[in-house]
Amino acid sequence: MIIAIIAHDGKKAEMVQFLNEQADILHKNEIELISTGTTGEKVKKAGFKVTALLSGPLGGDAQIAAKVADGTCHMVIFFRDPLEKHPHEPDISMLMRLCDVHDVPLATNPSSAALLIKGIYSN
Repeated sequence: MIIAIIAHDGKKAEMVQFLNEQADILHKNEIELISTGTTGEKVKKAGFKVTALLSGPLGGDAQIAAKVADGTCHMVIFFRDPLEKHPHEPDISMLMRLCDVHDVPLATNPSSAALLIKGIYSN
């Protein structure tokens, strides 16, 4: 399973914390992480294996959206900062719309992400 992880600047530390909390599940199962560029750098520094694509504003959100559309991305965890403006908002909206179109699970905060991860990998 390939899971995309994305976090706006104000949410990157929260993403790293979330992944650390879910580390047992992530390491125990065959999960490949992909991410936008800067999020990937932070996650790598925390000790996770991740394939980092372009930064979100430079096309990383669109790259992940393409993977959702072609069926190679199976879940998206996107910790958005809804209180900030983002110049690449059209890409963000496209990614979220494609998750809905292709019935790909999308979590936008740690609580929903934890439910998705635990729901899929609970034994």
